[in-house]
Amino acid sequence: MSPRILHYSDLETALDDPEQAAALAGTVAARRDDRTVVVGSGDNTAPGALSLATEGRAALDVFRALAPDADTFGNHDFDFGPATARDLAAAAPQPWLCANATLDGERFAADVTRPSTLVDAGGTPVGIIGVAHLKTDEINPAADPVEFSDPVPVVREEAATLRDAGAEHVVVVSHCGRGDARIARETDVDAVLGGHVHDVHTDVIDGTAVVRPGRAGTHVSEVALGGTPSVTIHEVDDSHVDDVLAERLRKRMAEHGLDEVVATVKHPIERTEETATVAESRVGNLVADALRWRADADVALSPPGAIRAGPPLAGDVTVAQLHNLTPYEDDLAVVELPGDRLREAFVAVPFGYHDEDHPDRFCSHVSGAHVVWDDEAGTLREATVDGEPIDPDRRYTVAVADYLVETDHVTAAFDEDDVAARHGIAREAVVEYARAVGLDPSIEGRVGRPTLAAAESAVPE
Repeated sequence: MSPRILHYSDLETALDDPEQAAALAGTVAARRDDRTVVVGSGDNTAPGALSLATEGRAALDVFRALAPDADTFGNHDFDFGPATARDLAAAAPQPWLCANATLDGERFAADVTRPSTLVDAGGTPVGIIGVAHLKTDEINPAADPVEFSDPVPVVREEAATLRDAGAEHVVVVSHCGRGDARIARETDVDAVLGGHVHDVHTDVIDGTAVVRPGRAGTHVSEVALGGTPSVTIHEVDDSHVDDVLAERLRKRMAEHGLDEVVATVKHPIERTEETATVAESRVGNLVADALRWRADADVALSPPGAIRAGPPLAGDVTVAQLHNLTPYEDDLAVVELPGDRLREAFVAVPFGYHDEDHPDRFCSHVSGAHVVWDDEAGTLREATVDGEPIDPDRRYTVAVADYLVETDHVTAAFDEDDVAARHGIAREAVVEYARAVGLDPSIEGRVGRPTLAAAESAVPE
């Protein structure tokens, strides 16, 4: 029989949901046989509340339960710096693969990682190549000074080497997002098993399967090799649960105080991928309001990629659930800007994320302001702060997570020279806000993008 691949990716906050992680491990175990290869494709050690508390080491419990054959580096696997990324790869039970990362001219973590590997799947040799996103060091400043090269040339080279070594099939575990389509078109591989972009996606491009199972351990992809590969997406449920793993993760949560109840939510707050990234949502307003409240700033901005989707906030809400809204080490910074540069920040924010990996609907969340953009013209139609038009002669304080200061991945409207103060870790602001104010955000018409809304409404479903 032909070999097959079971593939997970972007576990991230699944480590903070013991039942979800245990169901994922149980689902993989139930579908596995001697012709099955199990792989992950990055962002499986971070981000998340338990990841932050253990610098990613909580993921090792999940890896031991999954017993994968390979994984690769995602951008968030560098959240604690290159040295910790290397140490996690060394400690993991599976081979860690990355063919396109270098440090000081040498392949990154060459002593504990490989560019590729050859595994036996029921008597059939299967080659696996690992590649990281070309822009990993831009997306995540903590990845500096590691350099990342174009994955296509290294995939071609490694695929040829693996086939010379006897591989009957070659697959790529990739954290390149929508760049996976190019890998499929321009290399000779059977499948590209991807992550980074959090949609559930399947395609076959020039005979090569391209698949993403989404994030947080909710789905597993299955690729049957041989001829034209076929792809199936399995939804993870509680019909198969690894009880030992669930108990281990629950104990870790308790050890770090992450199961403490902080507040109670009467009206559930949705945390879907859409509500995390659209122009205005209750969860987006909650995070932005918490940052502005903690910093006592005029305005707050929170980018769409900052909020992690997950189950709704409902009933008793814990520290872990609030940390998981923005599960990063970023400080809460206050930048001080004159009125004209605040307008620049408002113009730039909706466009900063619009590259090959992010759709046009992505938009930052705001607090303390009302803004209306013209997406077609790239102009700001209207902007007010506390109900008043922006005064070009006034200086405004803006609360942001440090990521917006350290990179221009979202906006280049301000940098370190504009920072007036810092107020601790940004994620803790949400916990403090919940304790002091509660959790009952509303939609207030803070953000308008009429041209985009009109364009999207005209597209047939």
